[in-house]
Amino acid sequence: MKKTLLFIILLTSYFVNAQVFDPVKWSTSVEKISDTEYKLISKATIESGWHLYSQDVPEGGPIATSFIYDDENGAFKIIGNTVEEKGHTVNDPVFEMEITYFEGKATFEQKIEVTGDKTVVNGIVEFMVCDDTRCLPPAEVDLVFNLASNGNEAHTTSVVVKDSDVSSGQTSETTPASKGSEKSLWGIFFIAFFSGFAALLTPCVFPMIPMTVSFFTKQSKTKAAGIRNAVIYGLSIIVIYVVLGILVSLIFGADALNALSTNVWFNIAFFLLLIIFAVSFLGAFEIMLPNSWANKVDSQADRGGLIGIFFMALALAIVSFSCTGPIVGTLLVQAAAGGSQIGPIVGMLGFSMAIALPFALFAAFPGWLNSLPRSGGWLNTVKVVLGFLELALAFKFLSNADLVLQLHWLEREVFIAIWIAIFGALAFYLFGKIQLPHDSPLTHISVGRLSLGLLVLSFTIYMIPGLWGAPLNLISAFPPPQHYSESPYGVGYTQLSSNKVPGGFHAEVPDGAHLMPPHNILAFNDYDKGLAYAKKVGKPVMIDFTGHACVNCRKMEQNVWVKPNVLDVLKNDVVLISLYVDDKRKLAADDVVESKLKPGKKLKYIGQKWSELQTIKYKTNSQPFYVLMDHNEENLVAPVGYTPDVDVYYSWLETGVSKFKK
Repeated sequence: MKKTLLFIILLTSYFVNAQVFDPVKWSTSVEKISDTEYKLISKATIESGWHLYSQDVPEGGPIATSFIYDDENGAFKIIGNTVEEKGHTVNDPVFEMEITYFEGKATFEQKIEVTGDKTVVNGIVEFMVCDDTRCLPPAEVDLVFNLASNGNEAHTTSVVVKDSDVSSGQTSETTPASKGSEKSLWGIFFIAFFSGFAALLTPCVFPMIPMTVSFFTKQSKTKAAGIRNAVIYGLSIIVIYVVLGILVSLIFGADALNALSTNVWFNIAFFLLLIIFAVSFLGAFEIMLPNSWANKVDSQADRGGLIGIFFMALALAIVSFSCTGPIVGTLLVQAAAGGSQIGPIVGMLGFSMAIALPFALFAAFPGWLNSLPRSGGWLNTVKVVLGFLELALAFKFLSNADLVLQLHWLEREVFIAIWIAIFGALAFYLFGKIQLPHDSPLTHISVGRLSLGLLVLSFTIYMIPGLWGAPLNLISAFPPPQHYSESPYGVGYTQLSSNKVPGGFHAEVPDGAHLMPPHNILAFNDYDKGLAYAKKVGKPVMIDFTGHACVNCRKMEQNVWVKPNVLDVLKNDVVLISLYVDDKRKLAADDVVESKLKPGKKLKYIGQKWSELQTIKYKTNSQPFYVLMDHNEENLVAPVGYTPDVDVYYSWLETGVSKFKK
């Protein structure tokens, strides 16, 4: 069933993305010269913009047009060579040689002498066509010449070539990224929605629910009016936060948002910002907007009507900023770092819906207000717990910066140790062993608080084996990868044959390759060296467009690549080339070239080189992105992005490897 699903996905992708080209149509006719001599005429009709090459092309150039005539049984013999009309001869900038080609149409004639009762001659034409940006692969077309037609057109045929087979490599089949994008946006929405509920349980927002709903129900003349006003109030909250998301998207723009997850300074700035948010939630200080803002907005709320209700919602957003601000800021950071321009908008939509929903519900059913728990010290506890979570998340962004710069300051063991300390402290706090400035005296621990404390303590203990090399699949997206470690094979473990190629080969690791720990996958970080090695050993190439700070890349490596069936293919059946698009190491002076995407700018870093390769060749700039190709750099199967389903990913690998073997 999984294989069938994969086939359907790839087939759909093929028909959606593989534009069909039919640039040359061939027609044949016959001209009778005498009772025994005939002229076989082949006419090519060429679409505008395309070039058909001459029969006489220098070695190293495009494929020359050539004709083969089936003269089996000696029923006719060929007289001389196939004659072509005069074409255009130019110094071709692509092939860097003098080449003759035809535009619009081309006619080829071959003289034959019939020695028997032959009435039909069959032939084949092999040819290649190019336009200004690409070349289609060589194609063969059957030709049929009806000698009895005596000048009438006997046969018309054409060749169909897929855009996915473009030999220049500028265009290729790609699996639509929309599904992955939709999933990530849904993820942002649900995380933001639940974050909104968490914000409701803070001291700045929760007490406002009964106060605001009571105001609407008491001030409205009818129950229906009260419900209507509360709904408008909720919608106003949504509008305010969504506008904030729109502003973030417009200010940064798509390109900047896409660069956030790998930009060193953005990640460091986010780290410092989340540290400030965390310290605020823990009670060191409060982040507040100027009181004058709240006073001006509050005065507008007294105007009544729809405008007054809107300003009441704006007043709530400003007054509650000390609690909601850090959560909103974190959501915007996470959504923006995902690279999607609409991510911040989706995030604010989910967050504001969770904030607004209780006001509408409790206005419709005011009796439910009696079931709400009373405000108290538990609200500050929620705020502190959020502070610990902000603190833990902050180190993810610092880790991103360290990975990109390859400083090895925050390696895997250090990161995990910091998280163990943070969540261990949170467990002690929930058990009442740690008191913070705004906490109420704790005379006993509630069942809910005890349960949460046990859950956090269990999670803390779960992380401890990670210091000794455990994969920690539950949090695989957060710590640095296992190879970015003081002990990539586990503390106390010595690899006895680290210089041997995996998969049973006892040769030295080839030039430009390394063994990716902890499973010893042979990997290259250089495209040309990896391709050369693949040709040497006769295996297909798997290009892994990845990033040091790519969360989903780490998920794939630690949750999918480690599965026995997938790992076996990666170690034995393909040559892996991992290209890090955020590699900030400088290119050698000889490799610094002008960007094709941004004319006038130079490519300075290794990561820029691989990022431009991915964007130009595969028309996408998101990671992870996997390509299976043969030694001619042609795709064996449509590339895929983030594929967490192990069976589907394995089927994709097997499909490509099987096609290569055939």
